[in-house]
Amino acid sequence: MQIRRIGDIDVSAVGLGAMPMSIEGRPDEARSIATLHAALDAGVTLIDTADSYHRDAHEVGHNETLIAKALASHPRGADVLVATKGGHLRPGDGSWTRDGSPAHLKRACEASLRRLGVEAIGLYQFHRPDPRVPYEESVGAIRDLLDEGKIRMAGVSNADPGQIRRAYEILGGRLVSVQNQFSPAFRSSEPELRLCDELGIAFLPWSPLGGISRAGGLGSAHAPFAAVAEAHGVSPQRVCLAWMLAKSPVVVPIPGASRPETVRDSAAAAELVLTTEEIAALDAAGGDGV
Repeated sequence: MQIRRIGDIDVSAVGLGAMPMSIEGRPDEARSIATLHAALDAGVTLIDTADSYHRDAHEVGHNETLIAKALASHPRGADVLVATKGGHLRPGDGSWTRDGSPAHLKRACEASLRRLGVEAIGLYQFHRPDPRVPYEESVGAIRDLLDEGKIRMAGVSNADPGQIRRAYEILGGRLVSVQNQFSPAFRSSEPELRLCDELGIAFLPWSPLGGISRAGGLGSAHAPFAAVAEAHGVSPQRVCLAWMLAKSPVVVPIPGASRPETVRDSAAAAELVLTTEEIAALDAAGGDGV
């Protein structure tokens, strides 16, 4: 497994997004634990979660609790960087709401600490800007948690370039990551990726495989992602992740998974080397609005 950097920590070049194991349509706990263990066996050392990754209103933090259980029962569990988030909420009716107030973020962090069973959270991220709360106040709460030692590293999610620069300033240059949506069909975060490259901070694409069929990945044997996959004898999904890794050394995709075989396929993308011509063809394929 290739290694990349988040702050001062080495992590696997491909992480795991654990949300599918806790929201609607989730598998049973046994399969989720098997999936998390398969990720560790494949060399994954970054797992992304959030307190809002749950289905029912009474089970806030379901995903964090699940991850803590899986890590405690695996010999390499202590080697994993768990990245969690606060500021998003799920009332239990399938909707998503926001609370970026400093008071909420600090309470949410304390609750995440208890569920994860750690003294300090490895990477804590402000999940999504709250239009009712000044961005500076929300990120200021993350700064306070960092100063207090409740979190080891700080990141932001779903942020635009201006917000990234503000967060970087508010945190005194200690912003280590940005997590935004990015995939073959959703490329609107290219400016954020370039800014992360410029600042030397990790860019974590969420839903990196989202829309791959709409981007020409699966619908035709001659489509770019499918064609490259056929040439290498691998899945289009693996090609997609390898393409992302080739974009910049700061990119660490976090594909979601709820099956051991899926996470093993994603982890193998770190070893897939694409040619310059293949990368150019994939760069030209798809894009927003396809």
